Amino acid sequence: MRFLHRVLPALSKPRAPGQTGAAPPPADAPPGAPAPLPASAPGPSAELALPRIIGHRGAAKHAPENTLVSIRVAAAQGASWVEVDVKLSADGVPILMHDDRLDRTTDAKGPVSARSFEELRKLDAGGWFHPAFKGERVAALSETLELCLELGLGINLEIKPCPGRAEETAGIALSMALGIWPQDRPPPLVSSFDPLALSMARQVVPAWPIGYLVDRRPADWAAQADALGAATIHVNARRETAQTIAEYRATGRPVLAYTVNNPAAAKEVLGWGVTGVFTDTPEALVKARV
Repeated sequence: MRFLHRVLPALSKPRAPGQTGAAPPPADAPPGAPAPLPASAPGPSAELALPRIIGHRGAAKHAPENTLVSIRVAAAQGASWVEVDVKLSADGVPILMHDDRLDRTTDAKGPVSARSFEELRKLDAGGWFHPAFKGERVAALSETLELCLELGLGINLEIKPCPGRAEETAGIALSMALGIWPQDRPPPLVSSFDPLALSMARQVVPAWPIGYLVDRRPADWAAQADALGAATIHVNARRETAQTIAEYRATGRPVLAYTVNNPAAAKEVLGWGVTGVFTDTPEALVKARV
């Protein structure tokens, strides 16, 4: 865990993606370089600057996922953005947690939605990963946003609602985020697999970019992305090819791919035209200069 003792490096400025009105690649671009995005991207993507490397749940291979320490580790490893999962406690407080149950990432069992925020804060959210992280607490969204601002990080908020709480989760979490995130900073990117959550996001934070999340893409994926006003498309790297990435990019949207931990795989999908990748190990990709 030696990286915990490093001084945080200066964070690199996020790179701008291919976007509306993007200039063509230079004349000396290598053969096979992806074409620029067409000038028809919907949503507020023209002002969206995306990095090549986004820490997945912080730095999930190196620290307990969706915790403050994981975000700090991601920043220390060179990530300029992180992605986190947001859901609600029983009493409606936005927290970071991926699963609907507590079993995998805390020392408790049962549904997340059955515990109040006060009860969740008493749990150990780090010891399951490694004894060095014992005592790490379930993170509140509010302190997560404040930490990202302190570290100069961009953030992708994935709304991961417990069953039946999609609109409630997006409404409460994004209203809170809107009150915390400064207007003079590039806004968070909001994504979800749940269309109800994204529809609510469009109402609560209409100026913030929406990410359309795809695992096994439906036949009407493009129509769904249009209906949601999506600015970006987020895809499962293991299910995609150069051809499918080209199809996504033909809609004028930047594409982000998850979850890519192997540097060679990251270079491959970036070569297909993907703008950035979500990774559990930012350090490995930074060192490989993907």
